[in-house]
Amino acid sequence: MIDVKGRPLGQILDVVVPLGEPYPSVSGVLVKPDHRGTPVIMPWRNLVEVNGCFVVDTREADTSWEGGTEAEEIWLKESLLDKQIVDTNGAKVRRVNDLQFLMARGGLYLIHVDVGFRGLMRRVGLEKVTDYLLKGLFEYDLPDQFISWQFVQPLSSPGLLRLNVAESRLAQLHPADIADIIEELDIRQRTAVFQSLDVETAAETLEETDPKIQVTLIENMDVEQASDIIEEMSLSDAADLLADLPRDKAEDILEAMEQDIADDVKELLAHPEETAGGLMTTAYLSFLPQTTVMEALQVVHREAEDLDFVYYLYVVDEEEHLLGLLSLRELLVALPETCLSDLMFRRVVTVELDEDKDSIASDFAKYGIMAIPVVDDQMRLQGVIMFKDLLEVVAPRLGK
Repeated sequence: MIDVKGRPLGQILDVVVPLGEPYPSVSGVLVKPDHRGTPVIMPWRNLVEVNGCFVVDTREADTSWEGGTEAEEIWLKESLLDKQIVDTNGAKVRRVNDLQFLMARGGLYLIHVDVGFRGLMRRVGLEKVTDYLLKGLFEYDLPDQFISWQFVQPLSSPGLLRLNVAESRLAQLHPADIADIIEELDIRQRTAVFQSLDVETAAETLEETDPKIQVTLIENMDVEQASDIIEEMSLSDAADLLADLPRDKAEDILEAMEQDIADDVKELLAHPEETAGGLMTTAYLSFLPQTTVMEALQVVHREAEDLDFVYYLYVVDEEEHLLGLLSLRELLVALPETCLSDLMFRRVVTVELDEDKDSIASDFAKYGIMAIPVVDDQMRLQGVIMFKDLLEVVAPRLGK
């Protein structure tokens, strides 16, 4: 940085931009004076770019600076260069090698991060040499690998992750993509990213995450926060997670959970994890045979949001003996006054509580169904196993 007479004033160490804009403009610069004084922050409005140099008129410069909080702005070198970010467009964790700006209307706008090898060569001053060698030896043009700033989620600072969910770019991703990203990060970043999510997104993400990582994420949370997230998970996934946690932690979480949800989870925990009883969920819909289509639809509308599975509706008698089932599609197209006993399919494929995973997977592959009801030795309905909970076991059998 130089003054209007061309005399050096100092070196720009870093620049700051506000968060929340698709392409933010630089609002301030951190300058190290040439006389080796303490670095100072100077507003961008004092600088003008001339022939590749930043010029400031020290006689009229307003050096007052009103910076924002960590969640409102970001220092780019400190927070981005050589740091990991999430490419929310490609749902991948990437390393930032360089930044690309655009000069327009007197401002300097951040438009891309460079995650490619060419960006690294540019930073060390070898971009032209690398291009020349690759072109001459291999007829290869090294491509730029830019990610638009509007798809970048920084990870370096907890403050950057504690943004409101509506502002966080991570919240725009599918929970399965967030789970993949979390699994790529180290334990500190993993915890920061997970704790930045709202309760519902955190629960959906946890269901998609490797069981060992699930345990570490929950172990690093306080009991109240962990119980709120686990309450939002499907009952079967919640039970599997609690079974993997240290006993004291699991008991504390169950104690903090809503009583009815905790009771349902405890019921599942009573069964071995690798059996039908341990794989099933008890959050499903069942009706008496004399229930009409209209009455059933009213229950579906009222309760479906809190259930793990609604595609099949099960018909049971007063003592919970399984009589038949029908699909939600069949319910929707039936006449309102029709009784479920007239619509239900009676030849239902079932498994018993102690059935093992391999046998259940064979049934899924053979019959092509989305869920299998679990019954006791008296044919009383105990729960339902969803296809997704056995997908990794079922998948190899689907080609047979």
